[in-house]
Amino acid sequence: AAAGGGEDGAAKRPYDLVVFGASGFTGQFVVEEVAQVAAGGELRGPLRWAVAGRSREKLQTVLKWAAERLGKATLGDEVGVVLCDVGDPASLAAMAKQTRLVLNCVGPYRFFGEPVVEACVENGTSCIDISGEPQFLEGMYLKYNDKAAAKGAYVIGSCGFDSIPADMGVLYTRDKLKGTLTAVESFLTVKSGPEGSCIHDGTWKSAVYGLADQDNLKKLRKKIGYAPVPVVGAKLKRRGLVFYNQEFKEYSIPFMGSDVSVVKRSQRYLHTQLKETPVQYGAYVNVGGLGSVIKLMFAGLLFLLLVKFSFGRKLLINYPEFFSAGRFTKKGPTQKQMEGTSFTMTFFGEGYSEGQDPQSGKPNVKICTEVKGPEPGYVATPIAMVQAAVSLLEDGACLPKEGGVYSPGAAFSKTKLIDRLNKRGVEFSVISKPEI
Repeated sequence: AAAGGGEDGAAKRPYDLVVFGASGFTGQFVVEEVAQVAAGGELRGPLRWAVAGRSREKLQTVLKWAAERLGKATLGDEVGVVLCDVGDPASLAAMAKQTRLVLNCVGPYRFFGEPVVEACVENGTSCIDISGEPQFLEGMYLKYNDKAAAKGAYVIGSCGFDSIPADMGVLYTRDKLKGTLTAVESFLTVKSGPEGSCIHDGTWKSAVYGLADQDNLKKLRKKIGYAPVPVVGAKLKRRGLVFYNQEFKEYSIPFMGSDVSVVKRSQRYLHTQLKETPVQYGAYVNVGGLGSVIKLMFAGLLFLLLVKFSFGRKLLINYPEFFSAGRFTKKGPTQKQMEGTSFTMTFFGEGYSEGQDPQSGKPNVKICTEVKGPEPGYVATPIAMVQAAVSLLEDGACLPKEGGVYSPGAAFSKTKLIDRLNKRGVEFSVISKPEI
C-alpha cells in the first residue's frame, strides 16, 4: 500500500508532497530542490506538490525566487499554495489530508515539531524532517510509533546532513565489506573557500536548547526502555575529547550532532527486526591545528557554562555571532560562502572476513569509504531531504512493511536512496578496498 492509508486514500489526495515552512531559511532551498527534481524527469510520473506556511505572499515570493534560480519564468500553476500555521492544529490537519507526504522544515523541532507529526499520523500522512535533535526524534518514536504503524504513516526524522550521510554511510560501508562489518568510525571534514562559511542561527538555537536539556534525554531513553544492542566483534574504543589524528594530520574531537544516536537506532532496528549484525559506531570531526583546538575549547567551555542558566541561554540566543566566533549568524551564509563550502565524511570500518566468526578473535579486515557533498546545511540538507522523499514515494515496496517512526537507515536500507543521492552530488564511494 502506498503511504497514506492504502492506494485509494493516497491516490485521491491532490498532492504527493507538501513543503511546510517553505519560506523559512532552509525551506526556500528545499523548495528549489523539489522544483528541480520535479522538472528533472527522473520520476515515474509528474510530481504534484505544494508549498505551505503562514503567509501567501511569502510563499509566492519563494516560488518566484526558486523559478529564477532554475532559470524559468515561473514554476507554473501546478504548484499549490497551502496556508497553515504550526499553532493552529486544524490548519495542520487540513494540510495533512491533502498530501501523501509532508516535508517539515519548521524548527527548532523541540518547540514546533510535534503538532506536525501528530497531524500527519492522525491522517495517515507520511512526514520527513531534518531535525538533528535526538530528544525530539526519540520522543516522537515513544509517542507515535504504534499509531503511525496502525495508520500506515512513515515518520522519518533526521533526513538532512544530520544524519543521512552518517546513517547511510555506515550501511554503505557494511554492504561494501566482504564479510561482517562490526565497527566504524567516521571523521567529518568541512572545507570552506576564501569567503569562509557560517550557519544560520536556527541550528544554533536547536543546539542551545538541546544542550540545556541533556538530563531529559536520559529520562526519555529510560522511558523508551531500549533493549541494549549487543556488541559483536572487538569492542570499539571511545576516543578522548581531543586527539591528534594521524590519518588526517590534524586534531579531532567527538562530533556533537545527532549522528551517533541516529545510527544506533538504525542498527538496533536492523538487528532486532532483520537479524542483521549490529555495527558499533563512533563519530568525530576534524578541527585543524592546535590554535583551532584552543579556540574551540574556550568557546565550548563558555557555551557549557552559559547554557545552564536561563540568562546565559538568552545571551547565547541573542548574540549567536559573538559566542560562536562568527560560525553562526542571524543572516545565514551568503551564496558565495555556500558555493565555496563542501564536506567529506570518511568511514574507517573493521570486521571479519567471510567464514571468520565475529564472536571470536581479532577483526581481520579493514575498509575505508567516504561520503562527499556540497555545503552541509543548505545544499546537502535539501538534497538529502528531497531524495529521502523521492525514495519514500517511489521505492514504496522496499520500505519497512508497516508504518512507524523510523531513522533513515531503518526506513531506507533496502531502497535506492544511496543511488539517488549519488546522482544529485552527495557521493558515496570506496576509498580503499577491504584488505585482510
